[in-house]
Amino acid sequence: MQEIPVPRASSGEHTKRRSGFPGWRFVLAVLAAAIVLSAVVRATLIDVYYIPSDSMEPLLDTGDRVLVSRTDYAFGPIERGDLVVFDGRGSFAPFDSGNPAYVDALLGLGQWLGLIGSDTVYIKRVIGLPGDTVECCAPDGRLVINGEAVTEEYVYPGDAPSAQEFSVEVPHDRLWLMGDHRSISADSRVLLGAPGGGMVPLERVIGRPMEIVWPLERSGPLERTALGIDPETDKGK
Repeated sequence: MQEIPVPRASSGEHTKRRSGFPGWRFVLAVLAAAIVLSAVVRATLIDVYYIPSDSMEPLLDTGDRVLVSRTDYAFGPIERGDLVVFDGRGSFAPFDSGNPAYVDALLGLGQWLGLIGSDTVYIKRVIGLPGDTVECCAPDGRLVINGEAVTEEYVYPGDAPSAQEFSVEVPHDRLWLMGDHRSISADSRVLLGAPGGGMVPLERVIGRPMEIVWPLERSGPLERTALGIDPETDKGK
C-alpha cells in the first residue's frame, strides 16, 4: 500500500505560528500597566492611608484604611476642623529615618499596599490656620482661637481639650494640628520646643481623608466638621 505523504508546514509557516504574542507576556504587560496607572492615580488624585494609632479616636481606629483626596485643597482652602493627611518630615519627624535604603524601600512598599502605617505621614485635625492665635484654655477648659472659646464635639469622650497649657500664634504658611484623642495624641502641643514649633507647613499637606474603606463594617464617608469662629473675632481672615 502506498503511503500518502502528510504535508508539513514550511519553515516560514512554523516560524509565524510561534512568533505570536504569548499569553503570559500579555498578562505581565497588563499587570505592569495597571501598577503604573495605580501609582499615577495614587500620586496625583486618590490615595489610601493606613491609620497606625489611636490618636484620632473615636472617629478613626487603628487599622482603618481611609481614602484620601489629593485634589480637594487644590480647589478650596483648608478650614478649621478639617482632617488632613500630611508629610511630617521636618516638623513631626526627622527628614532622614536613619534606616538603610532597602529597609525604607520595604517599608514604603508595605505602606503603599496599605499593610502598615508610615512613620513620616500623619493624620490630624486642623485647629489653627495661618495667622490664628490658639490658646489653652478658657476658664471652662475649652480651647481659645482668636480670643473665642470653641466647642469640639469630636474630642474623645472623657478627654479634656488639652491637659497642657499653651499659647501660640500660627505663622502665615503653617497649621496647628491636634489629634481627637487628646490624652494620647502626639501633635503640635508636644513639639512646641522643636524646630518649627510643631506647626506643619501648608506645602506638606497631602490631602483630605474622605471615607473609611476598610474594615467594611466601619466603612462610610468622613464628613467635614466646621470649627467656626465669629467673623468679628476672626482676625486677618
